[in-house]
Amino acid sequence: MLIPTKASTRKGILLMLLAILLFTMMDALAKGLVQRYPTQQVVWARFAGQLLIVLVLLNRRLPPVLHTRHPWLHVIRSAAQLGATGFFFASLNYIGLAEATALTDINPVLITLGAALFLGEKLGPRRIGGVLAAMVGAMIIIRPGMGVFTLAAILPLCCALCYAAAALLTRKVGSTETAWTSMFYAALFGTVVTSGLVVPVWTPVAPADLPLFIALGVLGAAAQLALIRSFSVAEASSVAPFGYAGILLATFWGIVLYGEYPDALTILGASIIVGAGLYVWHREMKSRA
Repeated sequence: MLIPTKASTRKGILLMLLAILLFTMMDALAKGLVQRYPTQQVVWARFAGQLLIVLVLLNRRLPPVLHTRHPWLHVIRSAAQLGATGFFFASLNYIGLAEATALTDINPVLITLGAALFLGEKLGPRRIGGVLAAMVGAMIIIRPGMGVFTLAAILPLCCALCYAAAALLTRKVGSTETAWTSMFYAALFGTVVTSGLVVPVWTPVAPADLPLFIALGVLGAAAQLALIRSFSVAEASSVAPFGYAGILLATFWGIVLYGEYPDALTILGASIIVGAGLYVWHREMKSRA
């Protein structure tokens, strides 16, 4: 297992911030596309684009990348990543970008909890409290019983679970294999699975939207590479809280591109989620000092 240094942790944090910026740009594009094309088609474009980019960039260097000592971990990780993307893109048909991102951003707390359960880190009452607080924040956002909740609000929560699983598996395999290996298998898995789903619902792409589909693949590939490198050079619990920058960025894109302003309860719920994650992270860093 890789032992992170201060320099590698700093690098991991910067890579995480870059990944979040690129992911929110991709999500903002996806929100516009899912309003005009089937969700399956938009998800397919995201993974097919990444696969094409990996193949072009690696070219003759591809054969060594195909070698892995963890084939089944890559399958599970790829399925989790596909689930995270599919659930999130599907949610954008029904709820705002900021709300979907806020609900998804319970994942840093889930990653911290998962690191304790599956990577051998200590599980204590503060981590459990952080998870419970984050779920309270999520309930404030979706407001069950107040006429706001819809089944679509469950989609970002499913995305968060899948994202956390993918992140932990990235940390597991990333210390022994290159980022390109994870990039390739995730893209291949996502493309193969969605290719079977997209055929019955395929909608011809308007010429004006073609650059948007291409940008979707490019942003997704770049974001995934930065994310994999982040979790490969630093501990998951150290970099995960910086994913909360996504709430601010998603709110910005939602306002600028779609005129979506989160309401007061959404802001309150998002603040509780962020606070819970930062509290767990602070206590964890303090215990290591």
